[in-house]
Amino acid sequence: MTAPWPFAQWGLDIMGPFPIGRRQLKFLVVAIDYFTKWVEAEPLATITERNIQNFVWKAVICRFGIPRVLAIHKPTDKSRSRIVHYSNSSKIRLEGVKGLWPEELPSILWAYRTTVRITTGETPFRMTFGNEAVVPVEIGMTTLRTSAYDDQQNEEQLRLNLDLIDEVRETAETRMKRYQEKMARHYNSKVKPRQLSVGDLVLRKVTLATKNPSEGKLGPNWEGPYKVIEIRRPGTYHLEDMDGQRLPHPWNAEHLRKYYP
Repeated sequence: MTAPWPFAQWGLDIMGPFPIGRRQLKFLVVAIDYFTKWVEAEPLATITERNIQNFVWKAVICRFGIPRVLAIHKPTDKSRSRIVHYSNSSKIRLEGVKGLWPEELPSILWAYRTTVRITTGETPFRMTFGNEAVVPVEIGMTTLRTSAYDDQQNEEQLRLNLDLIDEVRETAETRMKRYQEKMARHYNSKVKPRQLSVGDLVLRKVTLATKNPSEGKLGPNWEGPYKVIEIRRPGTYHLEDMDGQRLPHPWNAEHLRKYYP
């Protein structure tokens, strides 16, 4: 999923349970903007619909506006890659401080927001506000930005940075697309296409379009068997059911698996 503009598409995930902290806090709800990589997070004692709605209202809508898309990721959802890096690195640090992890959360968010992301080549802070945050090291060790501070020049520089923020975001978007293409090439080079032959029996993965609504979440994930009757091109097959009825559309091998009666 590629976000068309900042704060248009957010991913929502739930981490935990962690060691119980103050006020019985043991879960963490996390939201990440797909474009800027900005992260919001809040510790929770329980996961309820109302708690999640309150978090989205306070942390996302009231601060960044109504998103175009809010993707809620399940633990097994492979599309959650944009959240995985934050979740994995944060989980290690949060678990390391045991019951004090709610107190440690602000510093983790700060570190993430001010660290350059590989996908964009920018920090989430700059992608969001147009400027880099003044980090603690710049206070203890004088830098050009802090030592040469001047009220008038600083105001002019801030205006310039805001004028350039669209260019920064466009450059970052180009980097993201290149990174995604690189990752796709790497993935495709590792995946061996599943080869099927005419006459093979296969099961077909159940999708939202083919799922029976009355079965709900407990319905089967695969259906069939079906017979391969034609290879349209490598990795794409025409099928028929066991009554000889041809399915109207071809199916990709990634949605099929061989059936052994």
